[in-house]
Amino acid sequence: MSTPNRVYIARLAGVAVFDPNGDQVGRVRDAVARMRPNQRPPEVVGLVAEMPMRRRIFLSINRITSIDADAVVLGSGTLNLRRFEKRPNELLVLAELLDRRVQLESGQPGSVVDVAMECGRTGEWTLTRVAVREQTGRLARRGHLHQIEWDRVGGLGGVGDNRGTANLLAVLEDMRPADLANALQDLPDARRNEVAAALDDERLADVLSELPERDQVEILAALGRQRAADVLEEMDPDDAADLLNELPPPEQDVLLDLMEPDEANPVRQLLRYASGTAGSVMTSEPVIMPPDATVAEALARIREPQLSPAVAAQVFVARSPLTTPTGRYLGMVHFQRLLREPPADLLGGVVVNDIDPLRPTTPLPEITRRMATYDLVAMPVVDRNNRLVGAVTVDDVLDHSLPRDWRNRDALRTVPVTGEEPLDGSDD
Repeated sequence: MSTPNRVYIARLAGVAVFDPNGDQVGRVRDAVARMRPNQRPPEVVGLVAEMPMRRRIFLSINRITSIDADAVVLGSGTLNLRRFEKRPNELLVLAELLDRRVQLESGQPGSVVDVAMECGRTGEWTLTRVAVREQTGRLARRGHLHQIEWDRVGGLGGVGDNRGTANLLAVLEDMRPADLANALQDLPDARRNEVAAALDDERLADVLSELPERDQVEILAALGRQRAADVLEEMDPDDAADLLNELPPPEQDVLLDLMEPDEANPVRQLLRYASGTAGSVMTSEPVIMPPDATVAEALARIREPQLSPAVAAQVFVARSPLTTPTGRYLGMVHFQRLLREPPADLLGGVVVNDIDPLRPTTPLPEITRRMATYDLVAMPVVDRNNRLVGAVTVDDVLDHSLPRDWRNRDALRTVPVTGEEPLDGSDD
C-alpha cells in the first residue's frame, strides 16, 4: 500500500474515494476498528464511505492501495453495495471516540480530538496514538495537545457517555444538511440526540427537515419544549407543519403556543389542510411582490441567500397585502424572464397568468400532472377569493410523492454487485 505509515483519521473525513480508473465513488465518513482483548490497540478493518443516494458502504482496508489527506484509492475488485452495519465488537472511530473524555497518565483529564492509525510490518492497521487536549476548566479547548500511545490513555475501553460534541461537530460542520442528517442516523440514539442538541437552531432546523419522521420526533422530544419551539421557528412553515403532524394534537398546541405568533400562525394555517392536498404540501412563504415593483427589485429579491432554489425560481405578483393570504393574485414571473427584461420595467407588464392556479384542495396527483405538463418548478395556490395563500414547489411534490420512509436508509433497496470477492472485509 502506497501511503504514509501513520494517518490521523479525522483528517480523512470527507476525503474523496477513487476507483483504479480514477473515477470518484464516494467520500470517507469514518473508520471501522475491531476491539481486541488484553488492552491491545483495536485493529482497523476498513473505512466507511458515503456513496450517491446517501448509502454508506464498507471498504476493506485490504483493498485500499493508497490513503492520504487528499484521496483514498481502491485497488481492483468489485464494490459490495450493501449498506454498512456495525458489528457488536466494532468501533466507529470518529462517531464514538471524538470528544471522549479520557485521563492522561498524569491524572489530568482531557478530551480526544483525533486518533491515528498505523500500518505495521505485517500490513495490519491498528489504532496506535490518540491526540488528547487537556481540559483546564473553562479553557478546555486551550489546553495543551498531547499525542499519546493508545494504551497510555485511560477511558478508551468502554463506549460510555463521557463525551462532548465539539470535535465531532468540527468534522461534520462542512457537510450539507442532507449529508449531516445521514451521518446522524449512523450514531446511537443517545449520541445522535446529543450532537443534534449541540447544533445551532438554524442548522438543526435544516438537518431535521432531512431526517426520517421517527428521528425528527425523537430529537425534538430530547431537546425540551422551549428549545424545540425555537427550532420549529427556524424551519420553513411547511416542514414545521409536517413535523408537528407527527405529534399528538395536545403536544402540537403546546409547541405552537411557545413559538412566536408571527412564526406559529403560518404553521397553524397549514395544519388545517387535509393531507395529500396542495394546502398540506405548499410553502406559505413564496417570493411575493407588487405589480409596480421593477424587474431589478425582483432580481435582487430572489438573490437572497436564505431562499431555496425552487422558491427563488419565480416571483408571484399580487396586490397588497403581500403576506399570505395576499390581495388579488395577478400572476407570476420566472427568473429567466426577469433576466431577459429591462431592469426598469415593472412586473405588472411582464407577468404571466395563462396557467390556472391550484386550489388548497387540489390533490397531489393532479398537482404532479399539471407541473409535469407545463414544466414548472412551482405553482401558485389561491383561495376562493383569488388571494395567494402559498405555492407548491417541485421539492414539495417529490417529498410527498416518494414512499413515506424514503429518508430512512434502512428502506433503501440495495443492489449487490456480483463478480470478484466483494469489498467487504467484515464478511466471513
